[in-house]
Amino acid sequence: MILRSNVKKLLIIAHDLAMTAVAAIATLALRFEGDMFLERLDLVGAALPAFVVVVGVIYSYFHLYKGKWRFASMPDLVMIAKAVGVVCLLLIIGEYLVMKLIPGQPYFLGRRLIILYWLVQCTLLGAPRLAYRYWKDRFRAADLRKDAVFALLLGRGPEVEIVIRALESKKEAQIIPVGILSPRPGDLGQSIRNIPVEGTLDSLEAVVRQSRIAGKPVHRLLATSSALERDAESLAARAGKLGLPLSRLERVDGSGTVIAPVEIEDLLSRLPVDIDPEQLALSTRGKTVLVTGGGGSIGARICQCCILHGAKRLIVIDNSEPALHAVMETLRTLGGNTELCEFLCDIRDGARLHTLFRELSPEIVFHAAALKQVPYLERDWDEGIKTNALGSIHVADAAIAAKSQIVVMISTDKAVRPVSVLGATKRFAEMAMEARDGEEFRHGGHTRLISVRFGNVLGSTGSVIPTFKAQIARGGPVTVTHPDMVRYFMTIEEAANLVLVAASHAMRERSAERVSVYVLRMGQPVRIMDLAERMIRLSGYEPHREIRIRTTGIRPGERLNEVLFAEGEAKRDIGVEGVVAAQTETVEMARMRGWIDRLVLALTSLDRSGAEAVLREAIPDFVPAPLILPSPAAAPSLPAPARLEPAVTSRKPTKSRAQPPKG
Repeated sequence: MILRSNVKKLLIIAHDLAMTAVAAIATLALRFEGDMFLERLDLVGAALPAFVVVVGVIYSYFHLYKGKWRFASMPDLVMIAKAVGVVCLLLIIGEYLVMKLIPGQPYFLGRRLIILYWLVQCTLLGAPRLAYRYWKDRFRAADLRKDAVFALLLGRGPEVEIVIRALESKKEAQIIPVGILSPRPGDLGQSIRNIPVEGTLDSLEAVVRQSRIAGKPVHRLLATSSALERDAESLAARAGKLGLPLSRLERVDGSGTVIAPVEIEDLLSRLPVDIDPEQLALSTRGKTVLVTGGGGSIGARICQCCILHGAKRLIVIDNSEPALHAVMETLRTLGGNTELCEFLCDIRDGARLHTLFRELSPEIVFHAAALKQVPYLERDWDEGIKTNALGSIHVADAAIAAKSQIVVMISTDKAVRPVSVLGATKRFAEMAMEARDGEEFRHGGHTRLISVRFGNVLGSTGSVIPTFKAQIARGGPVTVTHPDMVRYFMTIEEAANLVLVAASHAMRERSAERVSVYVLRMGQPVRIMDLAERMIRLSGYEPHREIRIRTTGIRPGERLNEVLFAEGEAKRDIGVEGVVAAQTETVEMARMRGWIDRLVLALTSLDRSGAEAVLREAIPDFVPAPLILPSPAAAPSLPAPARLEPAVTSRKPTKSRAQPPKG
């Protein structure tokens, strides 16, 4: 491969030097005739070898030999023009010095000849490059046309031009642009890189129909941001009715074009919160980072961000062997210089956690391990307490003992005025983190402990989006618990970024008035019924007619709307766009320890009423759901959670909990 590359480079050098000699002689032939031509030809011939060597050095300085002819374009022609311009300038200077040294010496070259030389030389260097590219493009197009995918490009001229270049540069690509639809009516009748602008976005159906009549049927639509920003939902619905996949151009840069399907996540009613990457890297760069629950969807994304932002060492722990194996296989394909290691560990095993933290000495701890499915935790209430509340306390204790810099616990908006076991256990964990953080501050400790509250994370396990997609794919019905239910939504990317930016801010804030809960500004909550109708339309169907929507009733532990801040929690701006903090009232650690001891006692006797009494005392606005609970088997759209072995005592049936179905 290296030998082949060197041979190509030598051929380019030989071509350019030969064209230099040809250009010099051709310029003389065009400018002079007869004796004047022959007289100058003799002198030029004698000086030509030295001239070619000097010109070759100039060409090398301008990197003419590094450009690949396969992708020759305007920047290459500009560089040729600059290089030949320098040669012409040297000729002018040289002739001026000769005339000064030899008085009475007439012009040998003259300005006209030098300008003519510049034109001839640029043509002889540039034309072969463009001709080679044109030939390769035609050859490639002919080679691919049998299996090609014909695409219609949607977007403004500058964006579309970059897309066409990127598609041309991919040898393996089977996508051939056959037309352009522009949001600007003024672009009609024009062409971009020989691809005609067939119409506006409003003429999509007509252009697709005409392409089928002409024998070049469009197979897919590629949309730039300028096409999607106007009305992405309508565009996706129209594409669905035409039976054409609509893809967006996720990135166009030096590495090429990333084409991805238009997802529902991209079409929510707000722009994503964008945080400066440098701000995100402050908490992880050069650090040893530990992520609990790293095998989950959110934990896995946090792990990827740690590698992306330069963590020195990444420790991933999870209690699920398949999940841990899967995430490590993915992380090892990302490259980078981060050292990776993984451990099977249940956060409910405090002794195991202390051993791992003592041996590994993590500086940063992202605590993502949790049980989060509301219906299951309403039935299996003790599992939620063991994992979400006591498990989080184990993580905090182990991190403090290992002198970690910070622990970031992932919480939920359901922790505010909770009505479910999930919300109550997460709020209890938030309070424990705040209490330990305050205790560390008063005693001059090393560790900061904070929480971040998430809304519904799109694409995470159990999220409503995958559930709706699967139901639509089956032909319906799409199930919505209540027509007026609303929720806050955030993407997995936003969730991971919130965790990292909260860590970097908290590590810098060491005052007594420091905050301990961080929340993403998620805009207005989304009505779930509207989301279901929108997804059905984006799939090319008509809601309530072709795909039915069925309401199933609110499940135990659910409420119509969530809130992000409790009464009495003051909001504070932390100086990061899109992120806000909550100033909460901290409970003394001595009081927290009393509640923890009573929770453990209630778990030992499987006393749900006793456990709820403790949680109500700690969280006065907690309103538990009724104890008559349906089996989660009645809601097949939810994935079954991994069952964890009890850490406190063996299980005995009680009247206060429904038994799982046999078999």
